[in-house]
Amino acid sequence: MVIFMDEIKGKIRSFESMGLVDGPGIRFVVFMQGCELRCLYCHNPDTWNKDFFSEEISPKNLIKKINRFKPYFGTEGGVTFSGGEPLLQPKFLIECLRLCKKNNIHTAIDTAGVGFGNYDEILSLTDLVILDIKAVKEDEYKFITGQSMKRFNIFLDACQRLGTKLWLRQVIVPGINDDKQHMIALRDYIKTIKNVEKVELLPYKTIGVTKYKALKLPYRLEGVSDMDEKKCKELEKFLLDGLGFNN
Repeated sequence: MVIFMDEIKGKIRSFESMGLVDGPGIRFVVFMQGCELRCLYCHNPDTWNKDFFSEEISPKNLIKKINRFKPYFGTEGGVTFSGGEPLLQPKFLIECLRLCKKNNIHTAIDTAGVGFGNYDEILSLTDLVILDIKAVKEDEYKFITGQSMKRFNIFLDACQRLGTKLWLRQVIVPGINDDKQHMIALRDYIKTIKNVEKVELLPYKTIGVTKYKALKLPYRLEGVSDMDEKKCKELEKFLLDGLGFNN
């Protein structure tokens, strides 16, 4: 059976029309619903369940919404598909990316790299991947996310094979990865990755605690305070100096 574009609907949690930290320039950000990881520090548990969404929208109607904001982001900014995990809605994502390219809009995907495989078509329509590096060792990755690194590795391999531009990010959590030993391991890992344009460390925040309470979910980092932003910046500088980067 042929699926027409208008029959494809994306499950969307929310939109942001003036995103400033989701890629280059001003971004229209599409937060897609559904995620199979259960990260210790996730501050959006309301995006986990693929059926707990705010809106269904077709690619055609989404591009109409995006184009209304094009005067704001122009050629310097663009659209970022985030989540949740955008790779879990591949048909919808591909159609949206294709329409963005037809409208000369810069495209980015903010992802943990855990989708269903066969990423060639998605990446061929993507100008930038903002990739969340949860951890660089299998045991630490499983501790943080509850899953193996296997699916992440498949996505990263596809990015490498297709020469995709990458921004890399890692959340820094007190008592888990907030030391120079972890930064050295992260540095050595990043050195094996091609086409990295930017590396950022993000300080852990407790802003999502109230959502866990509202959803009656256990919060596994109970008692862990916000990451000290000054220390996070110092670790980032140590990392970037080791990489020879100047973000």
